[in-house]
Amino acid sequence: MSQTKTAVAEHVKSPERELSAKPRSPSPQPHDSRAPSLAPPSPKSSAARLTSPAPEPTSRATPAPERTPAPSTPAPSTPAPASAPADSQSDAVDEEKVIDLETFNQILDLDEDDTHDFSLGMAEAYFTQASTTFVDMDQAFEKKDLAKLSSLGHFLKGSSAALGVSAVQATCEHIQHYGALRDEEHGTDLTAEDALAKIAPLLKRVKREYEVAERWLKNWYKQNATPAEA
Repeated sequence: MSQTKTAVAEHVKSPERELSAKPRSPSPQPHDSRAPSLAPPSPKSSAARLTSPAPEPTSRATPAPERTPAPSTPAPSTPAPASAPADSQSDAVDEEKVIDLETFNQILDLDEDDTHDFSLGMAEAYFTQASTTFVDMDQAFEKKDLAKLSSLGHFLKGSSAALGVSAVQATCEHIQHYGALRDEEHGTDLTAEDALAKIAPLLKRVKREYEVAERWLKNWYKQNATPAEA
């Protein structure tokens, strides 16, 4: 348990049978060339027909069990973000994809009690790191320091992945590659001018994604973490 916590903190970073009833073949009636008998049917045969059990219905397959939702506790509702400018609607943040709930729940499993002290500490450290990194990114962009932008993108990508902030992780990965003059989506190299042109809108987008993630995480801990006893 302690080794896992240490590694994460330093990174901050699975033959139905068909029961059809076979009808009983009626006993063949002997052919009699004589006129048919007017005698009433045997009471025994009539009773047998009346007491014959009805065919069993075909068994139905057991329905598959319902899947358990990913989060161990209900996720808090997130206020709607401010509307994106008309010329950047394609950069609107998808709030449902900002947090990777599977990764976040794995971090919660490291907590020893309902205070969630360990994971909360990771989240608070992440908030500080992200804020500082954004300032450094802006400065590196002004200086057109692509190598620095690539390094900062790699750093924030890792700490975001450790906490399950998947949207920031993905955008920082693009910044990392563009800073290294590489467009991995198309498998082509970039000029410095092209790289800066691609990074500029990503710096705005990653900050919006971070704001949504920070608000979501703070709301979750506010609603689910039990204050530690004095």
